[in-house]
Amino acid sequence: MKRKLISSTAFTRAARKYLKKRPNQTENLQMCLLQLEEDAFQHSLRTHKLTGPLSDSWAASAGYDLRIIFKFVKHEESEAILLETVGTHDEVY
Repeated sequence: MKRKLISSTAFTRAARKYLKKRPNQTENLQMCLLQLEEDAFQHSLRTHKLTGPLSDSWAASAGYDLRIIFKFVKHEESEAILLETVGTHDEVY
């Protein structure tokens, strides 16, 4: 099921910061976002529900240590994905 991606300002800032330190990860992040848009539950993304303070959110893996945190939301009468943040495992959890 294809969903629209909506970037929060926090996601945009975190992505810029992450890619400034690791410009070679740009393609990984772009590919992950395309996969997330096409099907958030693709096996390669290892999408999973979070617990604790982030219990309303989900996480997807975009490589060994790159995580995208997001929520499923309603946008213009359809389901969308709100991108909350991105970074290494330690940065986002």
